[in-house]
Amino acid sequence: MSTSDCLFCKIVSGDVPAKIVRETERTVAFRDINPQAPTHVLVIPREHHADAAALAAADPDLLAEVLKEAHGVAADEGIADTGYRLVFNTGPQAGQTVFHVHAHVLGGRGLNWPPG
Repeated sequence: MSTSDCLFCKIVSGDVPAKIVRETERTVAFRDINPQAPTHVLVIPREHHADAAALAAADPDLLAEVLKEAHGVAADEGIADTGYRLVFNTGPQAGQTVFHVHAHVLGGRGLNWPPG
């Protein structure tokens, strides 16, 4: 997939609207269009990487920044103290449907285990 076909790259460029909740020079966080919890925000790097494994191999510092911003979202949303879940779906069998790495920040209700 080219970045011109990537939905999340289009959100980063402003070509596709999203409800942005947080931004840094290297990341963007926006509300999921199909929320699975009261808080469901996606945190993505502005730079395109297909999945978490690709980002970890290419730029571990950027992966750390995505995680830091995910915690920032949790704090902003008021769920940092009560608990939240971070999910990276990597590959189609794991449920990844947009192949631009993204962390799901989920919270605001009890989250059962095992997931899925």
